[in-house]
Amino acid sequence: MQAHARTGHASTKMGKVYLWTGNGWGKTTSAIGAAVRAAGHGYKVTIIQFMKGRGEEIGEYRIRKKIGLKYEIRQFGRTGWINLKKPAKKDKELAEKGLKFAYSALKKKPFILVLDEINLAVRIGLLDEKEVLKLLNKIPEKTTVYLTGRQATAGLKKRADFVNEIRMIKGPKKIKGEKGIDY
Repeated sequence: MQAHARTGHASTKMGKVYLWTGNGWGKTTSAIGAAVRAAGHGYKVTIIQFMKGRGEEIGEYRIRKKIGLKYEIRQFGRTGWINLKKPAKKDKELAEKGLKFAYSALKKKPFILVLDEINLAVRIGLLDEKEVLKLLNKIPEKTTVYLTGRQATAGLKKRADFVNEIRMIKGPKKIKGEKGIDY
């Protein structure tokens, strides 16, 4: 075994994992920015959005046709908000489909794989943390994975090579997403 270049952990040459969590805004934006940057350099990126199903309403989904084949985005969520305290069976089924798709995406060895909102999907029980960790242990050497979402679990934080917490220091009391900025 060889020491993981960035963390010093003994590993078998796996790709890096970046984790973005916290109650501030910008977690998805950061991951999408990295994906667009990589696609701009001609690298293949895959974005899997958990708990999101608004398709053409959101900019990162709409841009896929303009960027081309190097930028793939799939949504595994329904339109509308999920009850975080009592998610529906359909929400769990969609999240599990997303995780299954993530396995097939890793086989294609993308340069970047974004698992958007996976942290919260694990926290509320849509996905089992052990199953997600199993996926993360299969990352090809040249693939970087971005995990986003509030309330990342201790296990996901421990597995990640980089953990970033986004905090809202200043902002309005009532926050409404703005088209082109927040979605």
